[in-house]
Amino acid sequence: MKHRAVVRGIGVGVGEDGSNVPAVILEARDELLPIVITSDQAQAIQLGLSGEKFERPLTHDLLVEMVTEFGGAIDSIRIDDISNGTFYAKVDAERYTDGEAQTFVFDARPSDAISLAIRVDCPILVSDGVLDVAGQSPEAFDVDADE
Repeated sequence: MKHRAVVRGIGVGVGEDGSNVPAVILEARDELLPIVITSDQAQAIQLGLSGEKFERPLTHDLLVEMVTEFGGAIDSIRIDDISNGTFYAKVDAERYTDGEAQTFVFDARPSDAISLAIRVDCPILVSDGVLDVAGQSPEAFDVDADE
């Protein structure tokens, strides 16, 4: 079963070496799902969440514009697998040609898929299998309301 997820924001954890480690935090099935990402990926997601527009398109904005110009649409993204701590995602898209829908599935890093989903406001779906392995109780997180 797949569950619709909401992006709760970017969190920061502490790595094994004591360094700050960014993670995008999703909420699905009344659980939080932290996915460790790079600082560049965190910035791309945060910029998408803020809705801030720039004079020149950023990478994910450019991709959305290209897909749209070619007559396509991003329908949803799925975080549907985890293996050895690595999350896997898919981008579900479609394009209409002569009234006929063509569907496409693209393999993606979860951070890129989430960045796209935020920009086109499409569903983010997370599988039970991923939540069973990596989902955490909200009480497991130290949340500072001022941040």
